[in-house]
Amino acid sequence: MTIRYDRPVSRSAFLARRLGLFSAGMLAIVVLAHRFGPLTTPDFVALVGMSTIPALLAVPLALIGLARLWQVGALGGVAAMWALIYATLPIGLTGWAAVRYVTLPPIYDVSSDLADPPQWLNPPEARQQWMERPALSPASRAAQAAAYPGLTGRRYEGALDRVYEAVRKVAEANDLIIVAERGQEFAVPEFQPLAPAAPDAVVIDPNAAPTDVPVPLPRPEPGIAAPPVPPEPVGTVRLQATTRTFALGLPFDVVIRLREEAETTLVDLRVASRFGPHDLGIGAEIAEHYMHALDAELLGIASD
Repeated sequence: MTIRYDRPVSRSAFLARRLGLFSAGMLAIVVLAHRFGPLTTPDFVALVGMSTIPALLAVPLALIGLARLWQVGALGGVAAMWALIYATLPIGLTGWAAVRYVTLPPIYDVSSDLADPPQWLNPPEARQQWMERPALSPASRAAQAAAYPGLTGRRYEGALDRVYEAVRKVAEANDLIIVAERGQEFAVPEFQPLAPAAPDAVVIDPNAAPTDVPVPLPRPEPGIAAPPVPPEPVGTVRLQATTRTFALGLPFDVVIRLREEAETTLVDLRVASRFGPHDLGIGAEIAEHYMHALDAELLGIASD
C-alpha cells in the first residue's frame, strides 16, 4: 500500500501574490500615464496612494504564507516571495515620499536669492484640484535658508554674453525647456543702445495730388488694450523654463536671472513646483544640480 503525502496549500500566499502583482501593475500604468500621457499630477498622487493599499495587504498575507511553509511545509513559499517583491515597489515609493514629507520643510518654491527672488515672466498656472499651493510667506523663505544653506547665487568674472550662452547650454543639457525670455538683447556682444535714425528729408510738391488719404478709425474702447510690459533693467536677462523629473514626470517651473555688475555677471535661480504645498525637496535638488553644472561649464571664471 502506497502512502501519499498531500502538502497543505497556503491560500494566503497565493492571494498575496495576486494583490502584490495588481499593486505593482497599477503603479506602473499610473507612472507611465503621468510621465507620457494625460494624467494630471493630483490624480497621479491619489492613484499612487490607492495602489499602495493592496500592497500593504499583501505583505502580512505573504508573511503568513512563509510561516505556514516553515511550520507545516505548506505550498506557497515562492508565491509569498514574489508577493513581497511586487509590494516593495508601491510601498517603497510611498514610503520615500512620506519620509521626505515629514523630514523636509513644507515649501514648494526655492530661490538662490531670498531677499529679491527672480520674478516670473509668465506666472505658472495649473489646475491644482485638491493640491493647492498656499501663498508664499517670509516663514517659507526662512525655512529654506535653514534647510538648504548651500543654495546660493553665483558670480562669474565674465561678460554677460558669455555667461548667457553657458546658461542656455546648461539648461538644454538638463532638460530645461525655455518658454520665455526677456532682456536677451543685452547679451549681444558689445551691446550699445542704438539711437533712432533721422528720417530722410521729404520734398513736398504743392501741385501734386494727395496720395495718402486719412481714414477715420473707431475709437478704442477702454480696457481692451493690454498693459505695456515693462522692459528689463539694463544689463539684466531673465529666462523662464519648464522641466519634469526623469522617473515620475513631476512638473516644475524655473526662472533664471542674469545681472551684469561691473566686470562680473551674477546668476540667480528660482524653482517652483506646480502642485501642493510640499515639493519633497526636489526643487532644491534641481536648483543645486543646475548651479553645479553651470559652475563646471564656466570653470575658471567663478568667484565668491
